[in-house]
Amino acid sequence: MTTLYVSDLDGTLLNSNQTLSPFTIQTINQLVSDGMLFSYATARSYQTAKKVTQGLQAPFPLIVYNGACVRDNVSGEILLSHCFQEDIHLLLDHFLNNHLYPIVYAFIDGEEKFSFIPEKCTPGMLEFIESRKGDPRIRIIHHPKDFYVGQIFYVTLIDETDKLKPFYEYYQKQYHCLFQKDIYTNQQWLEIMPQGTSKAHAIEQLKHIYHYDRLVVFGDGENDIEMFQLANEAYAVNNAHEKLKAIATQIIPSNDQDGVAQFLKKAYQKL
Repeated sequence: MTTLYVSDLDGTLLNSNQTLSPFTIQTINQLVSDGMLFSYATARSYQTAKKVTQGLQAPFPLIVYNGACVRDNVSGEILLSHCFQEDIHLLLDHFLNNHLYPIVYAFIDGEEKFSFIPEKCTPGMLEFIESRKGDPRIRIIHHPKDFYVGQIFYVTLIDETDKLKPFYEYYQKQYHCLFQKDIYTNQQWLEIMPQGTSKAHAIEQLKHIYHYDRLVVFGDGENDIEMFQLANEAYAVNNAHEKLKAIATQIIPSNDQDGVAQFLKKAYQKL
């Protein structure tokens, strides 16, 4: 029987410093070399995920942008992607007409880019963009019409909760929406993806390719709920959201205690 292990990154595999401990890196690398199938599913992009997981050797495809893309962990090739249809232009119209200026992720001329108007960004957005300084995906624009270019697959707003909540409530049935505060900055995020996009859906697509028999997952946030519901076994780190703990198979030590790596070391060696 083949088991695929999938972990969330932020708040789960990564510690509070947004890094991997030497123990976690060494443990997972050893288990992967012994034959364990391991991957991670994250809201991060491929570029930023690879940066914070430097040293981790896990050749299985990676699920990024909350399932909007799946990329080969070795070559970086995009294996699966889920883009909006043209109705996304109506959503952008709605935001812009209400003086909300998002960060828009799209494939433009075959390259992945994220576009924003610096002078229209909220403080939270500017803080996020500063953390991506030097990123080749950056596309600074100065006119709203440039938001509409390319194949759009992800739209993000970082702003006051009261300003974003009505849009979340309006679009949550039409698209896959995440409305939550960042665990590191406590900034309010509204993330919008094509309907059907999720970590769980990406994992299901991979099953058709790699034919694993069982799925074991690890997470900490509400965006991991669908992944937990799909899995044969689902483990929440001790610092996880209470909603996730409520549906977990078991609670394991926190992200700052190497909970995932500790679990894997014991569980995989028993197989």
